[in-house]
Amino acid sequence: MSDSSPTLILTGGQILTVDRDFTVAEGVAVRGRDIVAVGTDAEVRALAGPDTHVVELDGRTVLPGINDSHLHGAAYGMTKPPFAIDVGHPTVGSISDIADAVERAVHNARPGEWVVGLGWDPGYLAECLAEPQRFPHRRDLDEVAPDHPVCLTDFSAHMAWLNSAALRACGIDAESAAPGGGVIDLGSDGQPTGILREAAQGLVQSGLPSPGVAERRRAIQGVIEELHSRGITSYTEPGLGPGGAGTFSGGLSTENWTAYAELAVEGELDARISVLLLPAPMGGSADDVRKGLAELRRPESADPRRLNAIGVKIFADGVPPNRTAWMTDPYPEGGHGALCVHGSTPDLQVDELREMIQVAHEAGFQLGVHVTGDRAIDTVVDAFVDAEAAAPRADARHYVIHGDFIGRESLAKLAAHGYGVNMNPAIKWTISDLMDEVVGPVRSAYQWPVRSAIEAGVRVCASSDAPVTKPDWRQGVAAMLLRESKASGRASGPEQCVTLAEALRAYTATPAWQDFAEDWKGTIEAGKVADLCVLDRPLLGLDPHDITDVEVDLTVFDGRVVFERA
Repeated sequence: MSDSSPTLILTGGQILTVDRDFTVAEGVAVRGRDIVAVGTDAEVRALAGPDTHVVELDGRTVLPGINDSHLHGAAYGMTKPPFAIDVGHPTVGSISDIADAVERAVHNARPGEWVVGLGWDPGYLAECLAEPQRFPHRRDLDEVAPDHPVCLTDFSAHMAWLNSAALRACGIDAESAAPGGGVIDLGSDGQPTGILREAAQGLVQSGLPSPGVAERRRAIQGVIEELHSRGITSYTEPGLGPGGAGTFSGGLSTENWTAYAELAVEGELDARISVLLLPAPMGGSADDVRKGLAELRRPESADPRRLNAIGVKIFADGVPPNRTAWMTDPYPEGGHGALCVHGSTPDLQVDELREMIQVAHEAGFQLGVHVTGDRAIDTVVDAFVDAEAAAPRADARHYVIHGDFIGRESLAKLAAHGYGVNMNPAIKWTISDLMDEVVGPVRSAYQWPVRSAIEAGVRVCASSDAPVTKPDWRQGVAAMLLRESKASGRASGPEQCVTLAEALRAYTATPAWQDFAEDWKGTIEAGKVADLCVLDRPLLGLDPHDITDVEVDLTVFDGRVVFERA
């Protein structure tokens, strides 16, 4: 083969480059790891050498490799067998189903061994739907697991459901005090119900089994194999470090980083992973951030294009379904939620959060802050602006993670300072009917205002937040175009719908910007890395309702075919 001949050509199709002008081409040529040409079918075919592998697209669509910009990869891997049981919808439909799943796990467990699982959602449990005051309780698990501690994390990873054996193992009783930013649910008898919310989950982490690096490596590789089947070649791992101490939070000291780093060194990490370090736990303080950053420093990677620690994650508040997002207006049943940082009053918590952001900013890191309520978001955005004013940096690219109820003033400030927002359209699809009850129909319709953000000039990334939802960008794109409910099909805030081009940018080019990598990935252009996703049909003009039926036929990573649908 001539040194100048492409190694791979994909042609005769619909190449959505997602470049600045959203150019549509017919073919793309790859040499080694890089894209060398994009153009018409005739132009690209003319470059082929005798040994060039030519893929005939027959009208199919090619996209840049999908970049899921907020995906807990290590944690997602640990939610799957053999590491954990699946207690999410649609695998289970009731509390009784969950008890049956736990009973089966107990039957296969060693005496006294923990049973862990993930995914339960009261919005899909028959008993909770039939009786709105009904909620999962330790007693639901005690009969099937009297001697095995059980910890089941909910779909959002903001609640844990324990049985009595787990409460005993962790020393949690009626006298236990929840850490700041956390809640231990108590029943009418004053005893713990088994539900731990937000930072209170930290009380159980010391008792949970700790998977080793080898297990984490297997979990990560399993996840990457799944992501390839979905056309995903890049993701942001949002929170590795001492602040993420739990099996499902993705932390447990630095073992997950070690697992990723070993795979990178050995050439077995077939994805591009940007890491946010998590120096402080939910409910933490500025001193925790200082200590955590000193402990973590900035870990080095064998290949920064495959593994790169670029930022720091901080938790500001909780999540709206749990009424723990900090809101300006009260929830319909009362209460405003709260910040989940150290401090005995809201004012002290605001001061602490601002200092946490300042510390991470001055340390030179990009900041991604988990924040959902409008009042909390305003606090975070103002803290970004003030941190930069006190310690100017050329291109910090801080961003709001989730940003459910971000208001227009905060959007304007993000745009003015070159900051971004990372939203979750697939979660919108999942919970929009539930949110009508939680925050009222007006606020529910506004949740995740993607159109308002784009019109304000804010760079918007879209992500799955797996394992909160499946890492399925097709569902996310469809949700951005339709804003319809999973449960009822009803539109929720249709004025916030966006175009196909805008939705695809949120899964490709804009996440590359978030990763400080827009010069070398995220679009199909000559000189960019050859990360590509081939779909089974033309995407332009497709009914948005049919996008979720699209199949990924081929995934190319670093110039190599890493997935091909049978």
